[in-house]
Amino acid sequence: MVGVIADLKMIGLHPFHCAGNKYVVAAVDGADTYAVVLPALSGQQSIEQTLALCDGLMFTGSPSNVEPHHYSGPGSAPGTLHDPARDATSLPLIRAAIEAGVPVFGICRGFQEINVALGGTLHQKVHEVTGMLTHREREEDPLDVQYGPAHEISIVPGGKLAGWYKAGSATVNSLHNQGVQKLAPSAQVEAIAPDGLVEAFSVKGARSFAFAVQWHPEWLFANSPLSVAMFKEFGAACRQRRAEKEK
Repeated sequence: MVGVIADLKMIGLHPFHCAGNKYVVAAVDGADTYAVVLPALSGQQSIEQTLALCDGLMFTGSPSNVEPHHYSGPGSAPGTLHDPARDATSLPLIRAAIEAGVPVFGICRGFQEINVALGGTLHQKVHEVTGMLTHREREEDPLDVQYGPAHEISIVPGGKLAGWYKAGSATVNSLHNQGVQKLAPSAQVEAIAPDGLVEAFSVKGARSFAFAVQWHPEWLFANSPLSVAMFKEFGAACRQRRAEKEK
């Protein structure tokens, strides 16, 4: 059973707990798991009970950004979309899950959340940083262009990703404004973009799968051997977690 974190989103006059269909489908079909959506209730539900129920957790992408006060960053630009309920749910849950040995997979915002939860910081606008590529999508483009190949990543030799995917590089999509500024002390670089931006990391010393990527492997995952490999490993870790609980 994999818990997929929800955003708290206003639809009309009412707040809804929402998780993107593409993430849920990737958890079910890509990782071969049973997916449930975890509401962003800011601590109203017990972390301990959540970890007892879930054999893995997926922290997904989102239109919102992690609020910069969580990493002592400067104030956000006017109009930046935030989701304080998700921040308050995800950040402590990430720390507790890694400590408990529950598999954790972070994607885009989830990648940024894991970095922040473990003590890292973020660039709020990567495209404004000298020497960095433009990693964000053009919203006016159709989805197949937005999620199309954007740039190459170099996979770090000897790392976990290199063990799952037997190639030194891959081409990925890129749809983000934020990015890693300072990597968390316990994070290990697994892949980098041509401009040096961290694109994937694992968590050193984690008892189970603890991995995050800046791109969107869930998008048409079955067409990408790299995505297939990552979701396969995540699913295997979740089943191992379930087996250990049932002993």
